[in-house]
Amino acid sequence: MNKRTLFRNGILSMLVAFGIFFSPVGEKRAEAADFTSSQLTSIASKYIGVKYSYGGTTSKGFDCSGYVRQVFKELGVSLPRSSGEMYKKGTAVKKADLQKGDLVFFKTSSRSAVSHVGIYVGNNKFIHSSTSKGVVTTNINDKYYWGARYVGAKRVADVD
Repeated sequence: MNKRTLFRNGILSMLVAFGIFFSPVGEKRAEAADFTSSQLTSIASKYIGVKYSYGGTTSKGFDCSGYVRQVFKELGVSLPRSSGEMYKKGTAVKKADLQKGDLVFFKTSSRSAVSHVGIYVGNNKFIHSSTSKGVVTTNINDKYYWGARYVGAKRVADVD
């Protein structure tokens, strides 16, 4: 082999190795995930009552996105860490077309367009980690707070 062929093969080998190393092996992508609504409800509900903790990502304390990310991780779906980044994923869903497992987003801060996320569980309810009560189920149309702050929803997984 000449030097040019060796160099080209070396570069190609490094590119393949790089691609393999950084590929999400063993993780379902959000678009390919499938689970049942009962699995979703079971996992999401087991954390009801866990206290709110800013930046929290464990059952010792969750913030909103840490909670949502943990539930979906247990269902085999990888999501970004923040509510703002989660809002960039999935397919937009009209409020009238919400299904169990859709992510619902709210504006609770003047600093960003999206600052809170929860999981729609049906019957106009969503489950989330609130700063005052921890992980709870709340009416999405709550006239005192959440209803006026609703921004939109995204479907990141297929729920049977």
